[in-house]
Amino acid sequence: MDEYKFRVQFLDEAKDFLDGLEEKARDKIVYNIWKARSTNDKELFKKLQEEIWEFRTKFNKSYYRLFAFWDKTDKTDTVVISTYGLIKKTDKIPKSEIDRAEKLREKYFNDKNNKK
Repeated sequence: MDEYKFRVQFLDEAKDFLDGLEEKARDKIVYNIWKARSTNDKELFKKLQEEIWEFRTKFNKSYYRLFAFWDKTDKTDTVVISTYGLIKKTDKIPKSEIDRAEKLREKYFNDKNNKK
């Protein structure tokens, strides 16, 4: 299972979110992200709107979400950028969270373009 469809990079907010979780929850999330890289499973990696996606994990009656977007600017290396995460008790995602992920996406590409 070495055939991955994409590589995953974590922004600092996503790393901080994962670092703040209990070990078993973090391990389950990391496993699901690893699995999502090689399968098309909408339970693990799902499009929310336009450019925003989410890595999904349900563990101990809580829904863990890591928002993400695609960076396909390098034609040889497809990367999914994970922006930040949250824990929910329901499956519904507030629009404000999707807006926040979109703003982080815009900032990422602005910063990337300004480095050129």
